[in-house]
Amino acid sequence: MNTYILAIESSCDETSVSIIKNGAEEISTVVLSQMDTHASYGGVVPEIASRMHVENITMVIEECLNKASMTMDSIDAIAVTYGPGLIGSLLIGLMAAKTLAFIYHKPLIPVHHHAGHIYANNLVKEMEFPLIALVVSGGHTELVYMKEHYSFEVIGTTLDDAVGEAYDKVARVIDLPYPGGPNIDKLAKEGVASYTLPRPLDDDSFNFSFSGLKSAVINLVHNEIQRGNEIRKADLARSFGDTAVDILSKKTMHALKKYDVKNLVVAGGVSANRWLRNRLTEECEKEGINLIIPEMKYCTDNAAMIGAAGYFAYKLGRRAVLSLNAKATEPLK
Repeated sequence: MNTYILAIESSCDETSVSIIKNGAEEISTVVLSQMDTHASYGGVVPEIASRMHVENITMVIEECLNKASMTMDSIDAIAVTYGPGLIGSLLIGLMAAKTLAFIYHKPLIPVHHHAGHIYANNLVKEMEFPLIALVVSGGHTELVYMKEHYSFEVIGTTLDDAVGEAYDKVARVIDLPYPGGPNIDKLAKEGVASYTLPRPLDDDSFNFSFSGLKSAVINLVHNEIQRGNEIRKADLARSFGDTAVDILSKKTMHALKKYDVKNLVVAGGVSANRWLRNRLTEECEKEGINLIIPEMKYCTDNAAMIGAAGYFAYKLGRRAVLSLNAKATEPLK
């Protein structure tokens, strides 16, 4: 019997609703992005983000149902991101989900944002266990070991800046527009890795550190400007990107060997980075690792990933009461 999950994602600046069948098939998804609005501020403004979610959430829900030619009678459960994220943004999606669950007498399924990113891979290909998940985004960098569905063991995390945050800050210092990651990725194609940068926390642990790398770029730019030297922006973008990708790849491959795992999934906004995708593809082919990387549309925040994760949570009996609250920070569990 088929199971249809209506999912809501509003953890940051995307208002998104999706209907997912059996955790693997996208029936319909609507994503209303606020990127153009926040670009003029150089980053997401939380109050503006939450206000825009309020304005758009009802319309996005209706559009998603219409796009699927479905009604709430066909929906088995409501899945929603409850954290982590911007608290005001999370609350809007959460209140919408709780309202639907109450009115239509549907189970409410709580979904951790990171779990959503991981399960985006199930929309591409059925996930096989055990696996290692590399979660890379603007707010998070983690290595997660999973022996089965919804078994999350965080084996490594960032000790300071997430890799996506470092990308955004480096982009800003070399005058690239928001969002920084895609723009550094694009510019790096034109450059060569001719700047020498430090390799922070280049050890055998599974933890990451990108603050030192980010600071090294900021200091380099400042010093070159003080000396009156031209900043070769494309070369600097390539040097920074190569260093970050090399660290991510090295630690991920080390985790796969240490845990004797042959399955790797990549998750989060930075999984759209072409250098990271190419590097991991090459490394996994050499080592005989089964690699899944989401399609570009599933890399950034979207409700389809929440619906995929929500399906497996639903099948495992995970339910939330209507007093469920949003969590700005929350460990993956």
